[in-house]
Amino acid sequence: MMKKQINTSMVELIQGDITAQKVDAIVNAANSRLAGGGGVDGAIHRSGGPAIMEECRRLGGCPTGRAVITTGGTLPAPYVIHAVGPVYRNGDSGEPELLKKAYQCCLAIAEERGIKSMAVPSISTGAYGYPIRDAAQIALTTVIDHLKKESTIERVVFVLFSQHDFEVYRSLLEEIPYHSS
Repeated sequence: MMKKQINTSMVELIQGDITAQKVDAIVNAANSRLAGGGGVDGAIHRSGGPAIMEECRRLGGCPTGRAVITTGGTLPAPYVIHAVGPVYRNGDSGEPELLKKAYQCCLAIAEERGIKSMAVPSISTGAYGYPIRDAAQIALTTVIDHLKKESTIERVVFVLFSQHDFEVYRSLLEEIPYHSS
């Protein structure tokens, strides 16, 4: 585990199971059809039960770079924020901007709903093939830049599946300059 305070908020890194996190919202690395799938998406749908999929069907999808919110079903978290990151092609097809927008959209939804704590995976780095170091840099800087401003979010926990991913995030979080105001 690693923690870094940003203003009045805390950014944490842990290696573990995102579905077990006791937070206000879990962020799902979703596909644009909100159809469930493998990796984080499949685990969240399996652990959260059919209520999540029922809401996802009613929403009818979500474009890449955006996010939507549903119930958390039977998860410990009352909400799931489904963020759709880009499929990585070459890094020159708008992927960095789309990934940043996906995280920004999650943070905006959290602010709108009064969500104080959220567990976040490494979006797009599994089946979508985004290089972990590049994606982690975008994820961490986007969240930290948001928390540097006035925010009602008190805690953002990046939940990394593998030790390797955790180490990449840890090394980058140590390097990222920040100043609390």
